[in-house]
Amino acid sequence: MRKAVFAGTFDPVTSGHEEIIKKSSGLFDEVVVALCVNVTKKAMFSIEKRIAFLEAVCKKYKNVKVVYHDGLLVDLMKKEKAVYNVRGLRNGKDYDYENEMNYINADMMPELITVYLPCSVKNLSVSSTAVRELLSFNKSVDKYMPAEILPLLKD
Repeated sequence: MRKAVFAGTFDPVTSGHEEIIKKSSGLFDEVVVALCVNVTKKAMFSIEKRIAFLEAVCKKYKNVKVVYHDGLLVDLMKKEKAVYNVRGLRNGKDYDYENEMNYINADMMPELITVYLPCSVKNLSVSSTAVRELLSFNKSVDKYMPAEILPLLKD
């Protein structure tokens, strides 16, 4: 069985994230979407809210489950018995960062296989950072976020 982990802070989940979840769902038998903590980032949304966002988006994919993890990615991958680490890419800057992380993760887990999935043109400029900024100025984020999440923003 091919099992993959797609990890992120998902603060908040964007249409770009959903695109990678959908692609992963088609490529792997099982996909674990992991809400992880990044100690270098201050989150806009609580862990509970982000889990709710992810669950709303992922429920349509039967082979996708959502988990929370507050440790290293490789520890989660070992716990889940997954060797595939899915990473979404928008541009060369993303690749450089993700590839650097790949070397560190592979050093701790040699069997790890990082799978880079490019996003579509429509999601090239979509980022959680941009969405948070728009939200902070009460601007519309409808075209940058999955429809399932929009009602949850008002809760």
